[in-house]
Amino acid sequence: MRLYPGKVSAIAQDMVQLLTSNGDIEVEADLANEVVLDIESVLREYIRADRQITDEARDRISKQGLEFTQLTKVKQKIAEERNFGAGGPIDYLTRQIIEALFHSRHVDEVYAEDHALRKTLREILNRHTHVDDDLDKEVRKRIQNLQEGTGTWEIEYQKVMGDLKRLKGLDS
Repeated sequence: MRLYPGKVSAIAQDMVQLLTSNGDIEVEADLANEVVLDIESVLREYIRADRQITDEARDRISKQGLEFTQLTKVKQKIAEERNFGAGGPIDYLTRQIIEALFHSRHVDEVYAEDHALRKTLREILNRHTHVDDDLDKEVRKRIQNLQEGTGTWEIEYQKVMGDLKRLKGLDS
């Protein structure tokens, strides 16, 4: 799962809109934007912490002379040390957002039970964070005339992927 900074506002707005329309939370109409900002802050903090962990993992790999292929393993170890992302990114984020909703002074009442909130939030996060799969399919479709695995294919793949991300506002 990849959470792009350019999608944070859309995700938060979808969450507040769906939660209020379902009657899961009660928010005064003029404070809905404040609740969106509360959720955005949770999502942005996740992105910041994830980047910090990634940077630290790269530093450890460099200092210990490990291969770059170990990045995921080192990153997971650092995340565990910090108790970050326990249960996976989607579950972690849903827990954090639910906590934010309960502690937000902009949310008048939370009516739904935790499991119902988790389900709704998980669906929205899944819909917005599986952008990479869609991008990959589109890139492959655009460069189908090149043979996969060649240097030319790799270069063109990265170029087209970068162009699509910029076009869709997903550059990170």
